[in-house]
Amino acid sequence: MHLTDGHDRLGATPDSAGVNFAVWSSVADRVLLCLFDGHTEHQLDLPGRRDDVFSGHVSGVGPGIRYGFRVDGPWEPGRGMRCNPAKLLTDPYGRLFDIGDRRLLMGDSAHGSRRRRDSANAGVRSVVIDGTFDWGDDRAPKVPMADSVIYEVHVKGITQHHPDVPETLRGTYAGLAHPAVISHLKAIGVTAVELLPVHQFLHDQFLVDQGLRNYWGYNTIGFFAPHAEYAATDDPVTEFKGMVRLLHAAGIEVILDVVYNHTAEGNHLGPTLNLRGLDNQAYYRLDQDPARYLNWTGTGNTVDLGSPPALRLVMDSLRYWVEEMHVDGFRFDLATTLGRTHSDFDPLGGFFGAVAQDPILQGTKLIAEPWDVGPAGYRVGQFPARWSEWNDSYRDTVRDFWKGTASSLGAFGNAVTGSSPLFELSGRTPTASINFLSSHDGFTLADVVSYDHRHNQANGESNGDGHADNRSWNSGVEGPTEDELVLTIRRRRTRSMLVTLLLSQGVPMLLGGDEFGRSQGGNNNAYNQDNEVSWFDWEAADADLVAFVARLTELRRDHPTFRRTAWLHEHADETHDLVGWFTPAGEEMTPVHWDDPAAMAVALYLAGRVVHAAEGTVVDDDVMLLFNGGFDDEVFSLPETVGRHGWSVVVDTVGSNQDSEVTDRVTVASFGAVVLMREAEGGPTPAR
Repeated sequence: MHLTDGHDRLGATPDSAGVNFAVWSSVADRVLLCLFDGHTEHQLDLPGRRDDVFSGHVSGVGPGIRYGFRVDGPWEPGRGMRCNPAKLLTDPYGRLFDIGDRRLLMGDSAHGSRRRRDSANAGVRSVVIDGTFDWGDDRAPKVPMADSVIYEVHVKGITQHHPDVPETLRGTYAGLAHPAVISHLKAIGVTAVELLPVHQFLHDQFLVDQGLRNYWGYNTIGFFAPHAEYAATDDPVTEFKGMVRLLHAAGIEVILDVVYNHTAEGNHLGPTLNLRGLDNQAYYRLDQDPARYLNWTGTGNTVDLGSPPALRLVMDSLRYWVEEMHVDGFRFDLATTLGRTHSDFDPLGGFFGAVAQDPILQGTKLIAEPWDVGPAGYRVGQFPARWSEWNDSYRDTVRDFWKGTASSLGAFGNAVTGSSPLFELSGRTPTASINFLSSHDGFTLADVVSYDHRHNQANGESNGDGHADNRSWNSGVEGPTEDELVLTIRRRRTRSMLVTLLLSQGVPMLLGGDEFGRSQGGNNNAYNQDNEVSWFDWEAADADLVAFVARLTELRRDHPTFRRTAWLHEHADETHDLVGWFTPAGEEMTPVHWDDPAAMAVALYLAGRVVHAAEGTVVDDDVMLLFNGGFDDEVFSLPETVGRHGWSVVVDTVGSNQDSEVTDRVTVASFGAVVLMREAEGGPTPAR
């Protein structure tokens, strides 16, 4: 083993003679490279330093070797500097981590408060990898955003109890790409899986002390490494790539939920794992007291993307996952944080500008969770062009309507037609809105119709965690019941909400398991429930509901009228109204009707002339969507102004009128929805 001056490519780069190691720090006096042979640690002083990059080339080593860094430099927490050679640090550019029996890494030896206590035995070790992979003829599906049906899912949860996935593959990347899972995703019309965090993360000590785990994974330690626990093999990088290749072959994109706003190092009392010990001031936003951190994320620290090294780290990570791992897009956790300057949010700021000009990221899907817990953190509708946003206003509005909430009709109409008040003024299209009814954070759809209150006792926080305002209604009985009337209402409300979600303008996101009625027993914050609470119960799946969802996604796929890329009024003229709203009596809606607090039923007419980015101006079928969010059945008279003849029922949440022709009247059950179609002038657009 021989050490020489190295090059400045950050991370560990193997070559035919050895491995080059490089790490950035502007405050370090020296950086020790620590190589591990079992429990034996070999320390080498990195000899190269150029532009604050410490580097060295080590001959005689290669892929598979474990390593870390120790940084000798100023320890002055009161001035924001926390270099401490007693702490073994992971490589911020590490492609793989060896957790081993050091699964927690939050013990005393890793904490800054124990300055002189060595953390090598408790610390994570980075692993040098080769990274070569035969991608074959892999091609990104490149599904237009308007045509997307996104499926938010946890890598482990979907397969941990899947009867058709071999036990050795359950809970893994390979399990997610198993033919049985892909077949299900294809059957329900999914075009993209949005994976809960798969960057290497750690389990919080306070959870482990209670016998719990960080199931969701919003506790990142490595921005380049796939989480090793989700691998069936000892090579998670290759396994992850194999998963992507198989999903792509099925036409399914891979979107990653990424956590660049904070890290697992937590607050000033948290462990020293990498960025804190390398250059605390450069990577984190410090409070007025530099010994503490600004906490705009609610997790103890905030990554400072206004700092060039932090911005470079995140941008390099994004490019790596696109170029090397072939992912198709990203959902950015607490994305408001990424656009903050000193305190305020700037949609034209450094991070967004860097993403916009980066040629590697062109064509990737960019989705913001448009809020954080900092000042004025709620920023729905304020992100740049090309970005889509989780639209929680859509979620709340649709839930309110389908629980019979008074005065919800006007907001419901805006939601169904793309939430134009939020997105149109800035020149964005309906695809800016990611419409969802439920997500990992909150009730599942089955629980929205089954619980009035959260039931989070298992989380160990005295049922004080999670959202208190869920816009839910238990339909008459809290939790499980055999009351057939209550079950009927639940089934109908579930189907009506799914009709709304999958046929609204915008981009639908379905929470994994909602298509078959997955419940978490009323737990609306199951972040630490790595067990049956969160894992999919495939044996209890409602096959009829799965078929219903498949029918809705088929309608969406076959009819561009549901996938418009222009606002409904933009291409109307005096002779061609593209949209019309009507009362159950068949009268055009007026402001008086919209403002009536008791009004809970409405009909939406969509003319067959559609402007769609991928398909141009086409002729589709005419559509009528009949919504009844009230407690009584409603008789809808078809409007004379759009014509009463030629209509057929294509979806009925009750099922009694399915596929039947109608003339002038349609009865829609309480909490029910009906979809009518007819051939438009010029003929329908052929199914694709």
